[in-house]
Amino acid sequence: MVERIYLFKRFERFWHWSQAALVITLLVTGFEVHGSYSLLGFGQAASIHTTAAWLLVGLWIFAIFWHFTTGEWRQYIPSFDQLGAVIRHYSYGIFLGRPHPYRVVPERKHNPLQRLAYLGLKLAINPLIWTSGIAYLFYAQWRDLAPAWLGLQEVAIAHTLGAFMMLVFLIAHVYLTTTGHTPLAHIKAMITGYEETH
Repeated sequence: MVERIYLFKRFERFWHWSQAALVITLLVTGFEVHGSYSLLGFGQAASIHTTAAWLLVGLWIFAIFWHFTTGEWRQYIPSFDQLGAVIRHYSYGIFLGRPHPYRVVPERKHNPLQRLAYLGLKLAINPLIWTSGIAYLFYAQWRDLAPAWLGLQEVAIAHTLGAFMMLVFLIAHVYLTTTGHTPLAHIKAMITGYEETH
């Protein structure tokens, strides 16, 4: 039996896809600024990177406001109930064709592993990227106040570390979107808002 559940509100879908586009733009331009390859040229890549970064910060601020005013922040509170079962499912159960052990409902749309991953993103990766990116951008204003061990190179390393962490998160996230009852089921849910449960 197939049941359609309305999981993702219009703003969540807008936030998700806008954030994805901006994060991918930042990764592509950021690695070029870092010197990994040449596609747009340093100046244009740096300009696009800075613009996309400010757009993403604005989007995050608005999303934080939305999460707290709607109560959706509760979706990210860690839960260890069924965590072992979800880990076992992704480790080997999925390859044996076993059903997902977690039942999605609008009040609990993220399984325990997702909650931990998204919480880690919001409390570790995003703040590392924000603080190091702003420190990098405004280095000239604070460099004379910095301790001897903290220079532009250390800030750049921290920002690059955050970028690689975000890249790993993005790759894992995209892979896990293909693990629904069809390879595009979760992606379709983030477009229409409706998740089909079997």
